[in-house]
Amino acid sequence: MQFLWKYIDDLVGKGLDSMVVAELLFYTSANLVPMALPLAILVSSIMTFGNMAEHFELTAAKAAGVSLQRIMLPLLFAALTISSAAFLFSNHVLPYTNLKMGSLLYDIRQQKPSLAIREGVFYNGIEGYSIKVGSKDPDGNTLRKVMIYDHTGSIGNRKVVMAESGKMETTPDQKTLVLTLYKGTGYEEQSKHRNGADVHPLLRNTFDEYIIRFDLSQFKLNRTNEDLFRGGHQMMSLSQLHQAIDSLEEDDLRREDISKSHVAPYFLFLRDSTFGAWANTTSVKDTGSIEDRSTQLSGQRLHALEQARAMRSYLTGLEEERESRLGQMARFRVEWHRKLTLSAACFILFLIGAPLGAIIRKGGLGMPLVVSVLFFLGYHIASITGEKFARESIIPAWQGMWLSSFILLPIGLFLIYKATTDSKLLDADVYAQVFRNLRNNLRKSKK
Repeated sequence: MQFLWKYIDDLVGKGLDSMVVAELLFYTSANLVPMALPLAILVSSIMTFGNMAEHFELTAAKAAGVSLQRIMLPLLFAALTISSAAFLFSNHVLPYTNLKMGSLLYDIRQQKPSLAIREGVFYNGIEGYSIKVGSKDPDGNTLRKVMIYDHTGSIGNRKVVMAESGKMETTPDQKTLVLTLYKGTGYEEQSKHRNGADVHPLLRNTFDEYIIRFDLSQFKLNRTNEDLFRGGHQMMSLSQLHQAIDSLEEDDLRREDISKSHVAPYFLFLRDSTFGAWANTTSVKDTGSIEDRSTQLSGQRLHALEQARAMRSYLTGLEEERESRLGQMARFRVEWHRKLTLSAACFILFLIGAPLGAIIRKGGLGMPLVVSVLFFLGYHIASITGEKFARESIIPAWQGMWLSSFILLPIGLFLIYKATTDSKLLDADVYAQVFRNLRNNLRKSKK
């Protein structure tokens, strides 16, 4: 729904085929997997162990000498398998679907809106023509009071056709619109050269039937070559991202060396032509008048000032180019770590969900779902915050992308320890009893 609302202006009114919209939504749904898969593992692990604890299956297993870690071991291997599959998905499937979605969305944005001629309004959707109809019959194809300006000659409004009525039809291949006009008049202002002067005679003709054919190929969805979009960071696999980052780093070092080689001569020139000249003015013999020496010195200062301004513009351009390159490198690094953090998130959220289910001792979709959403919100907020900091180069990419994992892993290990020791960490009755004891102590102290 967020995707539809975001791109609703690009989709509506363009006469897109239902299969095109379905294809776009299918490719978009693949981007939901990195968010849905960790949440699904968290919910399912809490429900599974919560249900086992609620029916005292964990209690029976522990009484038989089977530890919680031993019970978790088969599901731990399952979580590792899902994490591996998540890495393969993010490294191979997501770049492919992002490429398909990006190219298709670009083509949809470039497509013109579908043919929709409204009453009393000039329609300029057909290139080279401006069409206005007074009214339309209920069948939607019969037009009344038709006015057409022909701009195909690129010479302004010199040709206009007016008709009492008309009828629109499309050819079977949907590539041509045939507009048949009835009982009308055409006006055309011509340009001619006579006797050394430009004249503009008016050509007028009347007709009982006049046929105009419009090319509708511009309203078809034209697919762009997908190779043009392969350079995007979301369309690359892990190896391609690594290669792109190395190329950007080498390019950055090379450009920095070139910049130094260009900047150094400027500073040497400024030193020699300004400070050196000023310093030598007092020691130079009086070979001319004071006015000549002043004019010479002013010219040197003006020339040095122009060079300094040119140097500042050059350095400003270099700085902007370097910032753009560093921002691109940050995006590539963020995407590189994203391929790995999805797998880590699946495994870490299992480490949280399994002991959490054993502690809350509730199965079903009630309490497990509430607790899962709370933990997942914390994970998601930490992920977005770290990614934003990494994109803006506030912190290194690996710190920003692994921030949520650094926070949740200790929590998972702590919950495993508490579940192993049969802790009452999330038992509401325990906290209620603590509150009651605190209230009773306060009452006694008042007495």
